Amino acid sequence: MLDALVIAPHPDDAELGMGGSIARMLAEGLAVGVLDLTDGEPTPYGSPQRRRAETLAASQALGLAWRENLGLPNRSLLPTLEARAELAGVIRRVRPRWLFAPYWHDAHPDHTAATELTEAARFWAKLTKTDLPGQPHYPERIWYYLCVHLRVLPPPAFIVDISDYWPRKQAALECYASQFIEGRPAGEPTVIDRLREQAGTLGWAIGTRYGEAFYSRETVGLSSWRGLR
Repeated sequence: MLDALVIAPHPDDAELGMGGSIARMLAEGLAVGVLDLTDGEPTPYGSPQRRRAETLAASQALGLAWRENLGLPNRSLLPTLEARAELAGVIRRVRPRWLFAPYWHDAHPDHTAATELTEAARFWAKLTKTDLPGQPHYPERIWYYLCVHLRVLPPPAFIVDISDYWPRKQAALECYASQFIEGRPAGEPTVIDRLREQAGTLGWAIGTRYGEAFYSRETVGLSSWRGLR
C-alpha cells in the first residue's frame, strides 16, 4: 500500500525531520504515511485534544492522506515486546517499501526507543508461524531522519533537495503552535528559524537552497547516475 512509512515518536517529529521530503515524495506520486507512536502529551502549552487538531492541520498542510497514532505512552516509550507486535502489525498491514525512523543518537529517550522499536518491528513483520495479523512483509530499507535534541549535525548518507518544499514544511510546523510558537521568548530565534538555517546549510552542501539529511546503517546504492549532485 505505502511506498514510505514514517515512524515518529511524537506528533511533529516527522515534520521536523523530513517534512520537506514528505511533501516532495507526495508531489512525485509516492504513497506516504506517518505513524505517530505517542500523542506527545503532556507539554507546557498542549493537550491531547489540541495536539490532535494540530496534527490534523499539519497533515493537511503536507497533503498526507494516511496518518495514524499507535497510542503508546509519551515520556515512557519503550521497545517492549507488546509495542513491537503492535508496530509489526501495522507494517504488515500497510506493507511499505521503506521505513523512516529517527536518527539513532539522541538525548530524548523516546526518540532512541522509537528507533530501536522500528528496527525490531521490521524484523518481526517478516516472520511466519506467528500470531501477528496479516501476511509477512519485510521493508527493503530503514532510512533515518534527523530530529535530535543534541546540537550536532552528523555527516549524512545523502541529502534531499527540498528547496521547492520548504514553504509546505514551514506551514506544517506552524500548525504546532503549542510546541513551536507559544511561550517562546520574543526576539530570539524560534525552532522554525533554526530549522531553516539547518536546511540552508544542508542545501549549501549539495548546491541548492534547502536540504534534509538522511542516514543509513547500511551502504547506500544507486540505480542511476542521474540523481547525483
